[in-house]
Amino acid sequence: MNKKHVVITGAGPVGCVSALILAKAGIHVTLLEAESDLPLDMRASTFHPPTLDMLDELGVVQEIIKQGLITPQFQYRDRQEGLIAEFDMTAISEFTKHPYRVQAEQYKLTRIISKILKDYPHVEQKYSAKATNLTQDDGSVTVHYDTPDGPQSISADYLMSCDGSRSFARKTLNIGFPGYTYPELFMVVSTTDDITEVVPDMCPVAYITDPEEWCAVIRAPEMWRFLIPTDPNMTEEELLDIEFLESRIQGFAPKKQKYTISHSTLYPVNQRVAETYRKGRVLLAGDAAHVNNPLGGMGMNGGVHDGVNVSEKLVQILNEGASDNLLDLYDRQRRSIAVEYVQAHSIRNKKIMEEKDPSIRKQRQDEIKAVLDDQEKSLELMMQVSMINSINKSNAIV
Repeated sequence: MNKKHVVITGAGPVGCVSALILAKAGIHVTLLEAESDLPLDMRASTFHPPTLDMLDELGVVQEIIKQGLITPQFQYRDRQEGLIAEFDMTAISEFTKHPYRVQAEQYKLTRIISKILKDYPHVEQKYSAKATNLTQDDGSVTVHYDTPDGPQSISADYLMSCDGSRSFARKTLNIGFPGYTYPELFMVVSTTDDITEVVPDMCPVAYITDPEEWCAVIRAPEMWRFLIPTDPNMTEEELLDIEFLESRIQGFAPKKQKYTISHSTLYPVNQRVAETYRKGRVLLAGDAAHVNNPLGGMGMNGGVHDGVNVSEKLVQILNEGASDNLLDLYDRQRRSIAVEYVQAHSIRNKKIMEEKDPSIRKQRQDEIKAVLDDQEKSLELMMQVSMINSINKSNAIV
């Protein structure tokens, strides 16, 4: 029995993917989740091509595809002008096994993996286990956590903190998390009604620019989701009023009948990157390490890419005797990508969506149309938005 042991806090997509990689390598894993069950988080719902390739390596991609919606096309639209350009990701087929996005809520992936993890006797999944503190030395890290039966602790070779933007490990170790919070809350309002009955040319992924109220429209298997910025001067009660929610969808897809509102939520959005992803035997990954606005679907995907990167390095260290300097390489590879790629692109995406100057908006629309007509530029854009470029850049760092 392999006595090597990794504790993972947080049973979201990053924690579950990491646990499966380590489990397959025979490494003992303890997965601590603060909630009483797997979190039912619906915020992220886009799986990009390189993420699908990674899930394929783990043997779970077919199940997520089965529960999701394959979407090769994405659109740039304008609220007044309508469709500006539509791109087809089949053009990047030679660079990925999965030249498309799959739209599926992130909780579906965690449920798929959690079920598989039950077949590994060297994996423990503990719920209602809220990590509160940690200590470490040259040989191990000890995690203290609260349970309904009282406080407990567990020691391991390494700790992976995948427990979100409020990461206990990042706070305990006083790792800075510089950046900023947007003044407005972001709203997700969903409907089970078919938007293509109202806007026939709307594809399952569409970014709609507007100087007053932009929108990202995403179709998941069971519903259409609208991501919309909100007025900071409105109260949460006003924003979640059913009539107001209805009016938001009507503003982008007007029809005489009322929409069936199936889900709505508000959440604050940050742009932040941890000052380091590694401190001794503690590794940060996913939202514990970086948070960004959701435009482009880079948050969860970037987090999964973190988890795969660091888990594979831990396998080399624990099973093959590699130097733990590999963990410094993880920090260099993934932190720089978060700063230079994910942060830069998500910030730029938001600025484009909300641009108020008509001449700049017109210029941007003309540029997008020109990219569509240029095969080389079109390919480069799809390599960027698919996150294939970010993976290639990350892997090239030594």
